Amino acid sequence: MSPIRSLAWSSSGRSARWAILALIAAAAAPAADPARQGDVAARGSQVMPFKLSATTHAFSKTPDGAVQQVLAKDPSDSQQRQLIREHLQSIAALFRSGNFSGPTDVHGADMPGLAELKAAKAGAIAIRYRDIPRGGQITFATHDPALADALHRWIDAQLADHGADAQEGQPHHH
Repeated sequence: MSPIRSLAWSSSGRSARWAILALIAAAAAPAADPARQGDVAARGSQVMPFKLSATTHAFSKTPDGAVQQVLAKDPSDSQQRQLIREHLQSIAALFRSGNFSGPTDVHGADMPGLAELKAAKAGAIAIRYRDIPRGGQITFATHDPALADALHRWIDAQLADHGADAQEGQPHHH
């Protein structure tokens, strides 16, 4: 057996394979570019009425789409909560009409998944808004696997672009 082949099947070879798989997974994850995050935050302040520093964006992928939440970091901050709710209600209505100009203005026209979302036929993605205790939530659901994939790529891009002001998964409410 060649030395490489014997390493591949030895216990140290298994460790090496896991390390290689971890590196591949890390490379596939959205890159956190601090300069881009600064640009996105600056453009976001022109589109979003609430303070990014006073809020957290939470994104979850679901089998048929995604969930986006924006939450006031301070549960007693009623002003931020109201601004979040007004903004999310407004963009949910725009998204339902096929208008994704807000994400384009903040993240750029080449944002992953955005072209597919813009091209989706009316009604292909169910978009629902609801108030939640610290802000608001938009749920995106589709029966089209290609659109679900576009939503997942769009969520990954938002997580990378919003940096410290975003988190994957839904936060635990205390």
